[in-house]
Amino acid sequence: MIDINLIRESPELVKENIKKKFQDSKLTLVDVIIRHDKKWREFKKEADNLRHTRNELTQKITKLKKEKKDASKEIKAAQNIPKEIKELEDKANRTKEKITEAMKVIPQMLHSSVPIGKDESENVELEKIGKNKVPDYEIFNHSELALKLHGADFDSGREVAGKGFYYLTGDLAQLHSAMLAFARDHMIKQGFSLTVPPFMIRSAGVDGVMSFEEKDVMMYKIEGEDLYLIGTSEHTLIAKYQNKTLHGKDLPIKLTAYSPCFRKEVGAHGIEEKGFYRVHQFEKQEMVVICEPEESYSWYDKMLKFTIEVFKELNVPVRVLECCSGDLADLKAKSCDVEAWSPKQKKYWEAGSLTNMEDAQARRLNIKIENKGKRYLAHTLNNTVIANPRGLIALMENNQQKDGSIKIPKALQPYMLGKKVIKNEN
Repeated sequence: MIDINLIRESPELVKENIKKKFQDSKLTLVDVIIRHDKKWREFKKEADNLRHTRNELTQKITKLKKEKKDASKEIKAAQNIPKEIKELEDKANRTKEKITEAMKVIPQMLHSSVPIGKDESENVELEKIGKNKVPDYEIFNHSELALKLHGADFDSGREVAGKGFYYLTGDLAQLHSAMLAFARDHMIKQGFSLTVPPFMIRSAGVDGVMSFEEKDVMMYKIEGEDLYLIGTSEHTLIAKYQNKTLHGKDLPIKLTAYSPCFRKEVGAHGIEEKGFYRVHQFEKQEMVVICEPEESYSWYDKMLKFTIEVFKELNVPVRVLECCSGDLADLKAKSCDVEAWSPKQKKYWEAGSLTNMEDAQARRLNIKIENKGKRYLAHTLNNTVIANPRGLIALMENNQQKDGSIKIPKALQPYMLGKKVIKNEN
């Protein structure tokens, strides 16, 4: 959510930003907000004038009574003022609600470096890390390999919970947990504070951390309660600071958390849907930073580096894609995807994402900084350290050997009780 002063002072700049995101249907909202804002200020002014009149009448009545003079005329004039003020306040509040609802769907201002494009097909490749090799022997699809290694049960997952669910077993389940543990420890070494957050969140928190479009598509709601299952630990990590004022000396706040994640959408049909590429439930190690506005893009670069370091240790080649304007959700000022190489499909696919929300989440959740006598909104950032099973798929394919076994990267071997290879023992 942007600052309403920007709409008051530079409405054309806001409209231009909406056009850059190819959301022309929202252009009229700017004018709607301006009209409502004008009415709101008129109601507030009328109410303030009435309060001033009431104060003057009160003083006059007191004076007349002291002088033992007739104050009936002034008393009669003052009697209706509280009711009139209440009516104006109600009108102002209703108008404010309309402004707030409209403001929530106006997209965040894009960072100047964001490339302009309609959708993800126009995202821009920034760099590749590692060699995207295709071995001269057959690479099994992750679901085929998982079955060969007796590491997954897809049929039971569908029977028990439906499409988009599965069981991991044995060495593959251990590898999955090892990756998350390694990612956790990597972030602790970077000075991030490990946090175990709630895995559910109230609607006020959801509305504070994500756009309405994302909420409707992504979130599972608990029937009969004001609770949602989180889609990422970012949600409750950021919401923890709602309505709080942070002190400059305590910044930046650096948090990392493991969580199960729940999302309604499974995704498009195709080869990725076989197995556990697109699922309703997954697990993730996340990183979140809350910081001074002038430091947020320095942290953006650092957080990207942390994720790339993890994939290097896992022997997984990746590339970084800068998300174009049309591919950014409404609260995002700048974002990039980290995509892992698939030697089976001979292409990259999304394994995680990094986002600078700037002050969008902080404005919705009222997260402020107090520093050197000033109060202002914080900046918030989030980034995936590793998300499984997508990270697991990338590791399985890129560390797959000719005999169909999986070579365990050195960084994970301590978490695998020294095991160096996963293979079919039967």
